[in-house]
Amino acid sequence: MRIKSLYLLRQEAAQSGENTLKRSLGAFNLVAIGIGVIIGAGLFSLTGIAAANHAGPAVTLSFVVAAVGCAFSALCYAEFAALVPVSGSAYTYAYATLGELFAWIIGWDLVLEYSVGAATVAISWSQYLNRFLSYYGLHLPPQLTLSPFETATAADGAIVSGYINLPAVLIVVSITAIIIRGTSGSALFNAIVVILKVLVVLVFIALGWQYIDPANYQPYIPANTGTFGEFGWSGVLRGAGVVFFVFIGFDIVATLAQEAKQPQRDMPIGILGSLIVCTILFVLFGYVMTGMANYTEFKDSAAPVAIAIDKTPYRWLGQLIIGAILIGYTSVILVDLLGQSRVFFSMSRDGLLPSAFSEVHPRFRTPWKSNVLLCVFIGLFAGFVPIQVVGEMTSIGTLLAFVMVCLGVLILRRTQPDAPRSFRTPWVPVVPILGILTCLVMMLSLPADTWLRLVIWLGIGLAIYFTYGRKKSKLNAVD
Repeated sequence: MRIKSLYLLRQEAAQSGENTLKRSLGAFNLVAIGIGVIIGAGLFSLTGIAAANHAGPAVTLSFVVAAVGCAFSALCYAEFAALVPVSGSAYTYAYATLGELFAWIIGWDLVLEYSVGAATVAISWSQYLNRFLSYYGLHLPPQLTLSPFETATAADGAIVSGYINLPAVLIVVSITAIIIRGTSGSALFNAIVVILKVLVVLVFIALGWQYIDPANYQPYIPANTGTFGEFGWSGVLRGAGVVFFVFIGFDIVATLAQEAKQPQRDMPIGILGSLIVCTILFVLFGYVMTGMANYTEFKDSAAPVAIAIDKTPYRWLGQLIIGAILIGYTSVILVDLLGQSRVFFSMSRDGLLPSAFSEVHPRFRTPWKSNVLLCVFIGLFAGFVPIQVVGEMTSIGTLLAFVMVCLGVLILRRTQPDAPRSFRTPWVPVVPILGILTCLVMMLSLPADTWLRLVIWLGIGLAIYFTYGRKKSKLNAVD
């Protein structure tokens, strides 16, 4: 239960030298990074799955519910990011408030959140690539584009099982190479791609609005099937839980505090700014997409935008948008991998993981060994696990992290009320409590097997902590 003091954290934030991360990100970079990861898998892949399996056209309400929960959590993240401007996000905040064991749990949870999130986007990237190439008569063999747990119908009607989703693996490897070369270069690449993605979303909304069929909104909230989470209001909640992970963009912004030029000012702007912009776009996007095509057509598809565009005569524009989505997805994977390696960096620096993961490349000043390890781990997920499984795993990991951060604000306001805060969460304790309750409701709406995977994952993490991290912790030496 030992706590890492704010004094020690601020000392780390003030460090400079060869073995520290480079402060190269401004407020615009942070907002762009947040938008870069938020506008991605949720809009272009899981929106269709959430509509087809859970919420119907009311998937727009699912986004609103998720956004409300995010708003409460984002305000808490902003206070912590300004108060403790070091890398690590919720892991670091838990270390300063709840103690080392809770910090380990949330850090291990973040490994799940970011890693599986990147795998989700990589799988969807692979499906969009297939659609893009098929327009030109090129078809990748399904055995190399599906996981072993998925099947496809071949041209002759035969059912074919997948071996490995090879394109998903290759995009993870390629983005890892970009990240290793440096944060500033990654941020520039991300900013360019974000501008492209926002334009794509706006074009889709403007074009699709003309082809909305009001009949597709009937019924807006389909009747519940008798099973919790399958349509009705419980389906809206389940849909919110499924798409919730797309809002982890502001969470990842928090992991980059130690690379922000003026973290006390820039971090709240990056966190809250990216959330506001994306929430507006999400609701409009979901409304147009479910108006263009009936929600049942999106079932089991990770490329719902392509299905919606097929309802228009502008196939060439659909191809252009799919190409832009492919480019845009790369920034989502980039930011997921970037945030994950920074959590590993922080945990390793505290002694809870081997020191190799906090070693900084002498030239690029990036934690390159963490990047390589995570590339292998995420590549395995992307190549061998279906998209719906990894999507739900990411959501529950994200929600647990948000609960911990909201709880941390409540604790720190009581234990250290006079600590200097350049940004303060308003209406404490109301906002943190609402954040906790909203996230817990969405966690409870997720399937039982998703909870089982989380418990197994945390069990593995606790075994590692008690056999290695507890003994090697740098705070253990202090004690």
